[in-house]
Amino acid sequence: MTAARTPTFSQETSATLRLTLPLAGGMLSHTGMALTDTILLGGLGRDALAAGGLAVAIFATLTTVLHGFVAGIGILVSHALGARRPEQIPAILRGGFLLASLAALPLMAILAWIEPLLLMLGEPADLAKSAAAYDLILMLGVLPSLWMAAQRSYLTALHRPRPVMVISLVALVINGFLNYGLMHGAWGLPSMGYLGSATATMLVQWGMFAAATVVLGKDGRHAAMRGPLDRKVVGELAHLGWPIAGTYAVEILLFTSGALMMGVLGPTSLAAHQVAISVASTTFMVPLSAGQAANVRVGYHMGAGSLPAARQAGHAAFVLGVGFMAVMAVIMLTAPHQIARLFNLDPNRASDAAVIAVVIQLLAISAAFQVFDGAQAIAAGALRGLKDTRIPMALAGFGYWGVGFPVAWILGFPAGLGAAGIWWGLAAGLAVTAVALGGRFEWLTRKLMKAAP
Repeated sequence: MTAARTPTFSQETSATLRLTLPLAGGMLSHTGMALTDTILLGGLGRDALAAGGLAVAIFATLTTVLHGFVAGIGILVSHALGARRPEQIPAILRGGFLLASLAALPLMAILAWIEPLLLMLGEPADLAKSAAAYDLILMLGVLPSLWMAAQRSYLTALHRPRPVMVISLVALVINGFLNYGLMHGAWGLPSMGYLGSATATMLVQWGMFAAATVVLGKDGRHAAMRGPLDRKVVGELAHLGWPIAGTYAVEILLFTSGALMMGVLGPTSLAAHQVAISVASTTFMVPLSAGQAANVRVGYHMGAGSLPAARQAGHAAFVLGVGFMAVMAVIMLTAPHQIARLFNLDPNRASDAAVIAVVIQLLAISAAFQVFDGAQAIAAGALRGLKDTRIPMALAGFGYWGVGFPVAWILGFPAGLGAAGIWWGLAAGLAVTAVALGGRFEWLTRKLMKAAP
């Protein structure tokens, strides 16, 4: 594709879809691991589900935020491919691995001290102790998680997301069996209770990284780890990456704050939140994948100097991702009872019946913000393809913390709406952020096209 030719909307949508589908398969598999953990933890009872859910939320929050530091890999590789400069690509992966390794150190320190931090935030002592024991095991999976994020960003920018999808699908199956085996002592494995879930997840993280390393090592074109570091590339990766990490942080920390507020309301609300957020996180993987595809396609066209094609790539991803989320919203509204029953909760047990009732309520609210959640993810990805990361971070910060958190707290506690009020606050934050980021992409691409010769 040359800079002089802009693909039709149909062609761009098809190219975006070819990237989105394997990306979504890989991400849904990754989310499926957390979903499997949640379902199996539910079989151990409310307390195991609450402690494991809180621990996973903390781990996922911190690791995903730090994934932003290596997200610049995909941006720079896409621009290099569009500009026909493949010789620049190997140094990008080397720089990304360095940043991933450095980012792992403070994260591991935080997880090592998570129990006193939870106590400071007002979590019950038993819950804090149990969640901390879970996170101490997950801490051993921090390095492979960040290294795998670097590999995934690299392969995606090269339009090679399928190996990551295959690895993730295999890992999903292994994770399920290993979780069950270590939790219940099946197949000769030790019986570790709820901590068996954490051990399984940690081992699978290492396995996924090893498999991706084998994939890269077998392809001579991408055996990029040998060679000197380019300080300029490392600096540019950090320059692009820290605002992306900040954007991830302001969104994910909002949802983690929601989990912490649910913990204050009690184990029933927290368990229901974990179930409902697992569902919402699963559907979110598709527009998030479309946003990453937009990152790659917009970045490629920008590198090639084709601004109209870059703008069209963002629109194509928007149609795909938001359309999917609209369908998911309808399903959540029409089948909440069926979704709630998937989580191994017994409606004949009083504590589980209370959780199910709150889950159904939260799913109805989740349906209301599905489209906004998808729109903000795609707009953020498209803006990253333009190398625009700082202003989006500020806009997301305002939407999530200037609007979302205050509304969640006010409706949840002073207004007395409890769990439902907290989730309506999350919805408000997503709506404001989606409108702001979508408007930013439209304005910026028009401005760049007018300024182009």
